[in-house]
Amino acid sequence: MKIGELAKLTGLSASRIRFYESAGLLQAVARKANGYRDYPVETAAVLEIIDSAQRAGFSLEQIRHLLPLGNGRWDHDELRRALEARIIEIDVLMKRLKQSKAQLLVAIESIEDRPDGIDCADNRMRVLDRLRGQGVVSSPRKARET
Repeated sequence: MKIGELAKLTGLSASRIRFYESAGLLQAVARKANGYRDYPVETAAVLEIIDSAQRAGFSLEQIRHLLPLGNGRWDHDELRRALEARIIEIDVLMKRLKQSKAQLLVAIESIEDRPDGIDCADNRMRVLDRLRGQGVVSSPRKARET
């Protein structure tokens, strides 16, 4: 199929498909006499895998190692290890995001509940004390000890 048909089928732009091919994620395809690329139908499935892997946060280099080997067979052990490693990375990221959200919510609440007449420097210390009290920000002493 032509690249335009493949783009329409997958929802990816033709330039993105050409990029994946130039990056070595897609096998180079034969060209017809008129110069048009002639992609096999299976290319759509490979593009879906690449797109899904990118959405899951895999780099193009990581994706290159996840794709089926030249004979179309998967290295299941390598694939499983890569997927499990990505899950661990996502868990770490989710934990950091949860901490960041908690910090921001405490900061917003502290700003909204600012006592009348308190100057900026005192309010800053008050906000930091609240963040430390809720375990969102480590105290300077704990930071130095670790």
